[in-house]
Amino acid sequence: MSGHSKWSSIKHKKAATDTKRAQLFTKLGRDITMAARIGNDPDMNAALRLAIQKARDSNMPNANIDRAVQKGSGDNGADQLEEITYEGYGPGGTAILVDTITDNKNRTVAEIRLVLSRSGGNLAENGAVAWQFDMRGVITVTALETSIDDIQLKAIEAGADEIEVSENELSVEIITDPALIEQIRLDLGNAGYKIESADIIKIPQNTIELDDQSAIVTLRMLEKLDELDDVSKIYSNVGFSDSVIAAVNE
Repeated sequence: MSGHSKWSSIKHKKAATDTKRAQLFTKLGRDITMAARIGNDPDMNAALRLAIQKARDSNMPNANIDRAVQKGSGDNGADQLEEITYEGYGPGGTAILVDTITDNKNRTVAEIRLVLSRSGGNLAENGAVAWQFDMRGVITVTALETSIDDIQLKAIEAGADEIEVSENELSVEIITDPALIEQIRLDLGNAGYKIESADIIKIPQNTIELDDQSAIVTLRMLEKLDELDDVSKIYSNVGFSDSVIAAVNE
């Protein structure tokens, strides 16, 4: 099992249907728009470069990307958007962080509160759980046609802090200082390795294990949160077993 929450990889796999993809593109577009507010030139704006690359990794059309950049750099409503992180507790007192991009924070907080409460959770005060997470860069590399040892060696040479191999040994997660994510991604890409994704996320300092029933409720809660239009990213400190993931996906 990965040393941090599997939620990011679970969510990536569940974006296959047209509806999920459309929702994903909307969320990616908002990320680009927010990043473009501080500059619309990707060469001069690292946050925008990362947001655009993340969209391309998800096969988001270039036209959508261009529109999102223009919205962020123009006068098309981007100023109405706010980035707000909500903190809460899930089943068993688990820590939950929800990053949002919204033009109506009253609507957003009401929707998040409802999802949490229906799963036995609740919103928390600012700072209540955020201290349990660290900001890290995470790069996922496909290992289908590549030696895992070679990927690990190249990642270490590039400056990776930690490397985790998936249970099925089909991919490798490289965890690094957020400031190094772009350079490491470039080094690995130039070396011929296939990059599945790269992002800056919040990783729990420690993961906790729940009984299967509570873990299933928590995973379904995370899915419900992710379905909210204003939600950008979700983090939890729960470690989900393969059996729990399989049960939810049935």
